[in-house]
Amino acid sequence: MVRPADFRYNPLTATSNAFQSAGDDPGNVQQRALSEFDRMVEILRSNQLEITVINDLEASNTPDSIFPNNWISFHNGLVFLYPMEAENRRGERRKEVIGTLSHIAAVSRIEDLSYFEQQSKFLEGTGSMVLDRVNKLAYACLSPRTHRDVLTAFCEIAGYTPIVFRAMGDTGTPIYHTNVMMCIGEQFAVVCLESIADVTEREMVSNSLGRTGKELVAISYDQVNRFAGNMLELKNMNGEHILFMSESAYRSLTTAQVAVLEKYARLCWCSLSTIERNGGGSARCMIAEIF
Repeated sequence: MVRPADFRYNPLTATSNAFQSAGDDPGNVQQRALSEFDRMVEILRSNQLEITVINDLEASNTPDSIFPNNWISFHNGLVFLYPMEAENRRGERRKEVIGTLSHIAAVSRIEDLSYFEQQSKFLEGTGSMVLDRVNKLAYACLSPRTHRDVLTAFCEIAGYTPIVFRAMGDTGTPIYHTNVMMCIGEQFAVVCLESIADVTEREMVSNSLGRTGKELVAISYDQVNRFAGNMLELKNMNGEHILFMSESAYRSLTTAQVAVLEKYARLCWCSLSTIERNGGGSARCMIAEIF
């Protein structure tokens, strides 16, 4: 997780992220975001999860550094670096961070896909892709930040099969990142099927989840807007499964949905309202999980 030095509304990302809002007083957004970040780290650690916090560099002009999963992912020694759409997000890629994590991530190889930026083709990590790591499937909805060519390159190197579709928000614009409308756990999947307008693509996604034994929890547009798709299943030091999300996401869930999810994980949450409004991302985006 990256503790931000200058978190704020980023107009360069807002053009493709309908979840961002510029209404907050910019004078205290950073401090409120830090409070939410620190509280999230505290809750994760209290649930016996090992959390490494990297401090963002001062004066780096990286307002979205709090979302590290967009620029890096870990795969049993293989590390990917990703091409980012917004120019002021590209400074988030810091190879020295990989060295800092050497005590928990034995890195054997780094695959840097950032050269795709020269072609204006992007793939923003596990924001653009929702990975089924057990079955080696990469679910991805195409958008300005998720290009098929980069996805193909990732899948060829990592040994994944792409599941590609288009998903629209309730305003009719492409959903910017797959991980706001979809979450995959070991035995369950949370997904907004109604956002996939094409019936063939919707059935493809649903059938793929069914074939791989995932119990499906269908969420609505309203729940997507409250970040119910932006959850992450984690395993703590005791081997217990934790499903982490924001308070907004948790409060949007129905009793029946909670009952299904609690069969597979213990639900944990915290308030991330400042980060969600200004950054357009939530709990899942804040964690770059290490495998």
